[in-house]
Amino acid sequence: METVSENVSFGGTQGVYTHKSAVCDCDMTFAVYMPPQAEFGPVPALWYLSGLTCTHENAMTKAAMQEHAARCGLALIFPDTSPRGDGVADDEAYDLGQGAGFYVNATQAPWAAHFQMYDYVLKELRDVVESNFAVSDVHGITGHSMGGHGAITLALNNPDIYTSVSAFAPIANPTASDWGRKQLTAYLGPEGDAWAAHDATLLVQNVGWPRDILIDQGDNDQFLDLLKPESLSHALAAARTTSVVRLQPGYDHSYYFISTFAADHLEWHADRLLVA
Repeated sequence: METVSENVSFGGTQGVYTHKSAVCDCDMTFAVYMPPQAEFGPVPALWYLSGLTCTHENAMTKAAMQEHAARCGLALIFPDTSPRGDGVADDEAYDLGQGAGFYVNATQAPWAAHFQMYDYVLKELRDVVESNFAVSDVHGITGHSMGGHGAITLALNNPDIYTSVSAFAPIANPTASDWGRKQLTAYLGPEGDAWAAHDATLLVQNVGWPRDILIDQGDNDQFLDLLKPESLSHALAAARTTSVVRLQPGYDHSYYFISTFAADHLEWHADRLLVA
């Protein structure tokens, strides 16, 4: 792991780092915010997965989470959204290829050689973070849009790893959306069981979630028809999963929306992670 930059922020440290990923077979960049409480011992880690076209940097600079993380005593982990580099497959469209990994392990050419974002976030980067930073083995996960999809699907598939989960405007039912069917076909092949394992709505129906979940969605989101929040909301109600799903009046899909409700999410995760 190499340090790209480190800056003092709200008494803690916001850093950017690179490492060679064996899983993605390329160099990967990620960011970590360590709160001031980490000087006295390991702190829980909250993962933030970003959306389409983003890198580690978008949420690090726009989500306004560091102040809340410092107050709550949480580390923040900001992975990239895909493998990158000259030798990494890409597509001209913004919603496929670099910047659009969808947090799955691709099985189809040309994507399979590098696009292993599910294992990267779940295993490899978690090992890197736990080995190099003062974080405990208590982890929560959140994310926005494509990253909200990734956060929910990773949590529901791995309740032993993630103690808490929330999401901002997640792609809630990708198997029934143009933000999903295209990418799942490209990365995983024809529709089948592999798709269902990466759809939050279907996972709530098929495997459930043993704890509670928080979801915020703006009602003025320009991508509302692609996100399909009603599908996930109905599934959570049908499964009788304890959940708070809030349709926020006037808010769109931007980081203004995320930063407005960031404090709610950080405090919500802290209430669950600090007692785990």
